[in-house]
Parts: sequence; structure tokens; C-alpha cells
Amino acid sequence: MSTNNNSVAIATRRQMLQTTSFGFGYLALQSLCQQAVAAAPPASATAGITPNVPRARRVIFLCMSGGPAQMDTFDYKPQTGKKKHAGSVFDFSQHGENGIWVSELLPETARHIDRMCIINGMHADTGNHAQSFLQLHTGERLRKRPSMGSWISYGLGTENENLPGFISLNASKPSVYSSSFLPTEFEGTPIGTNGEDMSQATIRDIASQHLPHSARRQQIDFVQAMNGQHATGRVDQSNLNGVIESMELAFRMQSSAPDLLDLSNETEATLQRYRVGKKLSVGTCRPTDFGRQCLLARRFAEAGVRFIEVNHGGWDQHKNHRRDLKANCETIDAPIAALLEDLAARGLLEDTLLVWGGEFGRPGLVPENGKDETGHNHRGFTFWLAGGGVKAGYVHGRTDDTGSRAVEGKVHFRDLHATILHALGLDANNMTYQHAGRAHRLTGPEGGQVIHDLFA
Repeated sequence: MSTNNNSVAIATRRQMLQTTSFGFGYLALQSLCQQAVAAAPPASATAGITPNVPRARRVIFLCMSGGPAQMDTFDYKPQTGKKKHAGSVFDFSQHGENGIWVSELLPETARHIDRMCIINGMHADTGNHAQSFLQLHTGERLRKRPSMGSWISYGLGTENENLPGFISLNASKPSVYSSSFLPTEFEGTPIGTNGEDMSQATIRDIASQHLPHSARRQQIDFVQAMNGQHATGRVDQSNLNGVIESMELAFRMQSSAPDLLDLSNETEATLQRYRVGKKLSVGTCRPTDFGRQCLLARRFAEAGVRFIEVNHGGWDQHKNHRRDLKANCETIDAPIAALLEDLAARGLLEDTLLVWGGEFGRPGLVPENGKDETGHNHRGFTFWLAGGGVKAGYVHGRTDDTGSRAVEGKVHFRDLHATILHALGLDANNMTYQHAGRAHRLTGPEGGQVIHDLFA
């Protein structure tokens, strides 16, 4: 909301405030309002960054926390019988016009392989979960930094002023949605955390039934007037401005967010396709209504949310690899297929970029020890993209014969970040924010390379 709009809003409500008792004299309140209008800086929905021509308008990130096993999902490695190389332990078959190999564990997703761009040459800097997960989301391994969603909100703003620009579903860590040193208005809004029952998850602290809408508007105007006065003469107002923007957004969300979270207007057939309400809890797999998350992601994308993260944990399968991987794939397969199908049918897939993957992959099982165990592998693993102008039915990159190391078409997290921002029309290496005496960016000091081969 701009300064001029604030002026109009406050001016038109002064008469109502005159007759409302808040325990303060009207003249004092009028003075506060006048000072707030004079001092309030214009609120910005974007960082004012001039974009390139975008292919996508929004991102849905399907985050598989723990490290999906690439050789048993999308990177087929036939078993050779060689020592210390078992290859893929599940069956694969070819799908789509280009005969792309997909595991038997993902039959519904495989039906959409001609919409997908498989990246089999991913690599990262470390095989430690916490550090690699942080790098995937923020570009940094050790320090708190803004998440990818916050950078995108900072660069592009929101398409719907009544909703956040960035929503994180079922987040396990605040680092997933933190804006860090970016203004707090670009912080992600979490819905459900740590495996919370998604049918009960909501955007907290926005519902208010104790006052009618007009009175709540008066109330927030009064608080914002005091905030504006408090900001007068302060050199650094970024945090306070973020609070002001957050309060305004929270008020506007009261009319939009509850309807988006309510799935009662979806057909029974749609709920079945997404497997809403179906939960699996096997071994290390966390019980989670992943189908509800995917359906909410579609609804938020339709409503204009810029970045939506859908989280599914439990992929850290050191033991019981076959059992737990099968359970995880069963949980995500049909919901992701339904999401792809609906986005395409509604004309949203062409300008929505879907990203699927985790913080690293896993090595193959060791055949001679007879155990169903795997470890961590950050040197070669798989991501996939869909929509947003990427090549469809395409495989980029390759790991070696053991699936342990990317050897062709290598893509680092920094390159992935640069490529995602490029799809949105942003130059990741030039999109910076001044903090602690230097310019920061998502791709870090090293920068990232846009992988142009991924685009049609």
C-alpha cells in the first residue's frame, strides 16, 4: 500500500474514529495519524529489479527431505554383478516419446514423463544433511541466509496483495522459509510444521471473530498510525516497515486465506486423485497428508502465490531401503501426477515451474554384505523440472556407471538457483541485497551458471 493510499485510508476513517472510544482522546489520535502519514515510506511489493523476459511466473518446489535414491527413481543403473555395485534394485521401464527410464515405484508420475525435464547430473558440496539442506534452500552451507522463496519474493513481489508471496507447507525447519536479512515482508508463511496434520493446519493468528470487520479495520489503522509515528526520524526502518506490511497483509488475508484452505468445494473425484487424507507411516517415513499439500499448492498457484514449497520428509533411508523407499514413492506418486495433470488442464503449467528433489542422493546397495542399507551421495543425484518453459521429455546430464558421481551435464545447487531465477526473468548473479557491508545474492560469491540446455 503506498503513502497516498495510506493517506486516503486514514482520512476516510477519521470520522468513524471520532466516535470510537479507545481510551485515547481523538485529538491525540488525529495527531498520530497525521504524523504517521507524513513519515510512512512507500511500501514496496517488489525490490524494483528489472527482470529479463520470464518463462514462468511462479514456482512450486516439491522438496524431498533426506535424499531420494536416484538409482531407484529416475537414474536407471542396470545391475552388473560387479563388486560393490548393485545398481537399481527396483525394476525400470521406458516411458514417453523418448523412452525415458522411470522406476516401477512411480507409475503415475511416469505417465507425465513427456512433461518433465530430468536432471541426472546434480551435485552439491557436502553429504551432511543439515548443511546440504541449508545450501539447497539458501545457497549457503553454514550461515543463516534468505531462502530461495524469499529471494524470489524480493525480486518479483506477489501477484495477489491479499496473500503472501511465499508459502511453505509442512516445513521442518525455519531455514526453509526464513527471509534472514531481507525485509520481513519477504518471509515465507508456514502452514503446518514437522509433520503436523495438514487437515488441521492453517495460517496462524489471522482469524478474528471478536470484532466486526469495520472495527478491526479501525483497530489496525490506529496501531499503524502509532507505528508510523514510531518510525519518524529513524535511520533504519526496514524491520518496522516489515512489521507494518505484515500487519496489513494479515488483515487482508482474513478474507482470502480461509477459503483457499477449505477443500470442501473440491469434487470427490479430485480428492481421490490427489489421495487427500491418505497417510503412510512406515519405518522412517513421517505420516503426512502429501496429497492435501499438492492440492493446496495448486490452489495457491491459481490464486497468485509466487513461491510454494511442498515438503515431504523421511527419505533418509539408511536401513530398510526397499521398504521405506517404496512407501515414500507410494505417498508422493499419485498426488504429483494429479498436480501435473491439473496445472496442464488449467493452462497453468506453461508459466508454473515445478522443481522436485532433495539435498542429495544415495549410493547403491552393497550386494555382498546382504544388507538393505544405503548412505549419502552428494556427488551425483537427480532433480526434475516441469513447466515454466523447460524442455519436456528430456534428460540432462549423466552419472557414471555406478551412479555415484555426475560426469556429464553437471548442475550445482548454485546453477539450479540461477536457472530457476532465470526462468522467472531474474538475473541471480546481479540480484543483490546490501547487508553487513557487502552485497549478497542467492548464488553466493561464486555465482551460478544458467543451464540454458534445460529450456525449450
